[in-house]
Amino acid sequence: MNPIQKVAIVGGTHGNELTGAYLVKKFEQFPHLVQRSSFNTLTLLGNPRAFKVNRRYTEKDLNRCFLSQDLQNPLLLSYEEQRAKDIDALLRPKNQPPVDIIIDLHSTTANMGLTLILSNNHPFNLQWAAYLTALNPQVKVFRWANPAHDAPFLRSLCPLGGAIEVGAIAQGVLQAELFQQTEALIQSLLDYFEAYNQGGIRQPSPTLTLYQGTETVDYPRRGGEIAAMIHPQLQNRDYEPLHPGDPMFLTFEGKTIVYEGTSTVYPVFINEAAYYEKGIALCLTARQEVTLSEIIS
Repeated sequence: MNPIQKVAIVGGTHGNELTGAYLVKKFEQFPHLVQRSSFNTLTLLGNPRAFKVNRRYTEKDLNRCFLSQDLQNPLLLSYEEQRAKDIDALLRPKNQPPVDIIIDLHSTTANMGLTLILSNNHPFNLQWAAYLTALNPQVKVFRWANPAHDAPFLRSLCPLGGAIEVGAIAQGVLQAELFQQTEALIQSLLDYFEAYNQGGIRQPSPTLTLYQGTETVDYPRRGGEIAAMIHPQLQNRDYEPLHPGDPMFLTFEGKTIVYEGTSTVYPVFINEAAYYEKGIALCLTARQEVTLSEIIS
C-alpha cells in the first residue's frame, strides 16, 4: 500500500450528533492537533444546515445519500442529496488524488460505548482497528453485513477508514467524557497512520474480535404501528450475547416476545432513537475472531 497523503475527518454528518461536529470545530480552531508530518488532515462539517437547527437532517438522511448511482443522478436535488455530491467532489476531486482515508464521527443513543465501524474487509482497516482495540480493550469493532456492496454511507467514498460511533448519548447533547474519549481515539489513529508512513508501525494483536452484522430486526407491529418495546432485560446490553429463548421485546399488554433464532447473537444499536423511522429496533451480529496474519498474508 502506498503512503498515506491525505486523511479526512468528518463530523456532523448528522446535525444533532454534536460530539463529532464540535470535534471538527475544535480541530478547525486548533489544526495542529490533527496534523502530522507525513500527511495532511482535512476536517469537514458534514451537514451544516442540519447542525444549525440541531436536527439529524433537514430533508433526507445525508448518510444514506452516497450510493454511486445517486451521486451521479442530476435529478436528486434535495439539500442533503446536493450536499452529498459536494462532499464527494471535495473528497474525490476530478483530476486530483482523492483522500486516502475517511474517518466519519458519529454518536448514538444506544449503549455502544466506543465502536469502530469498518467500511470493508481491507487488511489495513483490520490492522488499525486491531491497534486501537489493543490500546483500549473497551473499543469494539463492528462491520456491516455486506461490506463489499455499494453502500450509501459517507465513509463508503473511500476504501480505507470507517466511522467512530460513541454512545450512549442523547441527540443534541454534548458529553465531556465521550468527547474526550473520541478525541483520544482520533489522536491514536492519526499516530498510527504516521507510524505506518514512517515504517515504524507496531505489530497489533494477532487476532481481532469483530462483530459482523448479519441482519436488522424491526419492532413488532400491528397495523403498521409499533406494538412492542425493547425488553428491559435486553435494553442497554449492546455487544452482550442474546441466546435463543431470551427476552427480546415486551408488548404493551405485558407479553414477552423471545428471540427465536437458532444460535447466539450479539445485538448492537439496541433501541437507537434515529432508527425508529428506518424500521430498525436492533442489529444482530455474529462475534468472530479474525486472525490478522491470515488476512494480511
